Amino acid sequence: MVDNAHPAPLPAQPLVSVVIITRNEGSELQATVRNVLETLPPKQREVIVVDDSSDDDSTSFLKELPEVRLLSSTGLGVAGARNYGALRANGDVLLFADAHIRAPEGWCEPMLDALRDQSVGAVAPGVYSMTEPKSRGFGLDVTGPNLHTSWRHFPGAQPQPAPVLPGCFLAMRRETYSRCGGYDVDMRQLGGNDAELSCRLWLQGYRQLVVPEIEVSHLFRTAAPYPAKWASVIHNRLRTAFIHFGRERLERVVEALRSYQSFPSAMAMLLDGDVFARRTEVVRLRQFDDNWFFRQFSLTC
Repeated sequence: MVDNAHPAPLPAQPLVSVVIITRNEGSELQATVRNVLETLPPKQREVIVVDDSSDDDSTSFLKELPEVRLLSSTGLGVAGARNYGALRANGDVLLFADAHIRAPEGWCEPMLDALRDQSVGAVAPGVYSMTEPKSRGFGLDVTGPNLHTSWRHFPGAQPQPAPVLPGCFLAMRRETYSRCGGYDVDMRQLGGNDAELSCRLWLQGYRQLVVPEIEVSHLFRTAAPYPAKWASVIHNRLRTAFIHFGRERLERVVEALRSYQSFPSAMAMLLDGDVFARRTEVVRLRQFDDNWFFRQFSLTC
């Protein structure tokens, strides 16, 4: 699908840079780092932890792990911290991981195999709840004009396209990351980063695949280390719509989000940013429009 990028083929054994962002993750960070070290071959890995303003001493164990690079940032948020780590990584492949996941033995090769298809922009595994293992999903759908997302069901054994890939364990070639511009740093705090990036990649001509033979466990929490205010969540959905959608779909999104109490604050944040310049930049790079994207997956918005 990508006919103007001509990405270079991956090496036979590409270096995988795992970028783990953390803020006050406690013992979860150590368990996640050790899981990555145990499941990724030493010659094929670079592990980077980006500590985004923790104050719980959760990164102190890394002093005993010289093979892990610890970077410090100051309140960049999810998108900014991921970019901070990615721009300092050396790998052929970037894998963005939350600091509260467990990946199975042998996860790397199936995901790399999917990325060897040069039309594929990013891949992710199935995800199940660490506390409720029967609760699992394989990519996400956009379920309406409020841009809420819901998990998709098991698609079968082979890699399958999905509208939105979960960012808790997402891999892409470095070349793709550079071409698409990485995460949108004006997305606030938590919420919506995955949907915005996935939509942008699809519209630029890259396919997004779930690799269902691999499943990682993820700790879903009621309270997150990053602040998650509704005004920021609504802002992120508005920003996604203003950047990527045509007028009619944008009107439906605005109307749906207007019912939230935090809508005025979210809209004020949006208009105080660079949303219109960003739209011009993104539209210039894309191959398809939002109507094409929603038709591909029979989504309603």
